[in-house]
Amino acid sequence: MNRPAGLAGDPVEFAAMTEISIIAHLADTAFARRLPDGLTTAQFAVLNHLLRLDTQQTIGELARALQVSQPTMSSTVRRLEEKGFVALVPDPDDRRIRRISVTPAGATTRNLAVQALDATKNELAALSQKEWQQILPLLYKLRVALDSAR
Repeated sequence: MNRPAGLAGDPVEFAAMTEISIIAHLADTAFARRLPDGLTTAQFAVLNHLLRLDTQQTIGELARALQVSQPTMSSTVRRLEEKGFVALVPDPDDRRIRRISVTPAGATTRNLAVQALDATKNELAALSQKEWQQILPLLYKLRVALDSAR
């Protein structure tokens, strides 16, 4: 069970993407167990996305960015709004458009979720801080390439 992903002879790109996919699933599951206030990973992703980019976006923009359908994003945003983690703000240029803005409570909850990662330190200790720093630029480069190709 503890062997590289893929089969002998598979392209290295496929093996790497398979590893990333497995890691993403394992990380999401571990992270979901530690999220505060009944927050889901989808809800966390919206808060994190908006705060990371320091922006407000429409439901359509969020749906495209997080690669989900608009109805799915509408549902996620509605739940975040019910919890007081986001607010819908009229666009200053077009009052028909509403943008999603993270509230202070949403920012606090996002930060609590990130702090919950401290509980995973033992699981993540397989890599040193130096190794984490070394892989980050490669992961960033891959994310940018995949994002620009969609």
